[in-house]
Amino acid sequence: MRASANPQADSTPAYSLPDLVCFAHLHWDFVWQRPQHLMSRFAQHGRVFYVEEAFFHADDLIEPHMEVKERQHGLKVLVVHLPNRLRGPEHEAAADQAQFEVLSHYFAEQGLTQYIFWYYTPMALGKSRFFKPALTVYDCMDELAAFKFAPPTLREREQELFEKADLVFTGGHTLYEAKRQQHPDAHPFPSSIDKAHFGQARQEMPEPADQAVIAHPRVGFFGVVDERLDIELLRELAEAHPEWQFVIIGPVVKIDPATLPRQQNVHYLGGKDYQELPAYLRGWEVATLLFADNESTRFISPTKTPEYLAAGRPVVSTPIRDVVRPYGDLNLVQIAATAPEFGQAIEKALTQTQDADWRQRTDDYLATISWDQTWQQMVDLMTRKLTPAVTAAMSATR
Repeated sequence: MRASANPQADSTPAYSLPDLVCFAHLHWDFVWQRPQHLMSRFAQHGRVFYVEEAFFHADDLIEPHMEVKERQHGLKVLVVHLPNRLRGPEHEAAADQAQFEVLSHYFAEQGLTQYIFWYYTPMALGKSRFFKPALTVYDCMDELAAFKFAPPTLREREQELFEKADLVFTGGHTLYEAKRQQHPDAHPFPSSIDKAHFGQARQEMPEPADQAVIAHPRVGFFGVVDERLDIELLRELAEAHPEWQFVIIGPVVKIDPATLPRQQNVHYLGGKDYQELPAYLRGWEVATLLFADNESTRFISPTKTPEYLAAGRPVVSTPIRDVVRPYGDLNLVQIAATAPEFGQAIEKALTQTQDADWRQRTDDYLATISWDQTWQQMVDLMTRKLTPAVTAAMSATR
């Protein structure tokens, strides 16, 4: 699942940031997305500690302790293990205190003296608010409070994080428009791509065995299958177009799998490794963003939009605002709100690979974005925000 990266172009300054501690609600080994793209690049230049949510044991007698897993470029994934007696909202304060103590001990062992805190979830403040980072960054990739099963205190914690954060990054322009009113130094960083990785789908690749048995034409989707997926739209499309095969790749979470459409032309292939995705994409005629219109999708900026395009696949999407702007406005992605409209758009997309003008315009746009560029722009902002004394100290130790 390693993301290829060349974060330092010829003109970029020397990297001079402290150690980075990332607090995340997403498991590192779950789905390769924004945190992994960015943290794997930071890890090529310095120490990165990726702190996941605590793991609760069924046993009441175990002592709180740290599990450390090493990943790409020496990045360390940290998981605090806690006894069952600390589970539940009524024990939240005690669980947070236990995690704080385990983290404090581990950070001391590792010699963390100058460090950056990078948050993906405000809920991590409970175990981290008493540390003294040199810089605090909130990379707000989603409106988590709108997601299913969101903690009731999340909005309150986010306000606290806005007060602590030196910089706020957002996962898209729509989210930026909402958050810039809450922080004076907010910056939009929409989803980007690793073009070389997904561009492999434009070359000859072996067909994955579980997809090879599926007939053509194939209409695909990859991503987490949760409350954001419009399962009724998928059901209507599958019923109206039995001649198309719908390939759904990704883990099913937070929703009952029994509610998913089960027509013969809908194929659920489960979660796949990031490295495998280009081979699946190559076998699709059309890629889709089958997102529902609900609170959980209002602020999303799907990473898969440019990834699909980099793979050379025509794309049809529901009217997600950060897809409409810019991809729909530039006529790079077709936008459709209803099942009949979506079906018509897929019909058009099935011939779009023959459109040389569309392909050229798509590639021209994709040439303007990359995770490397996003990462470097973030580094530049962080470097300017750090005090000169901290920057000088870091440069001396590199």
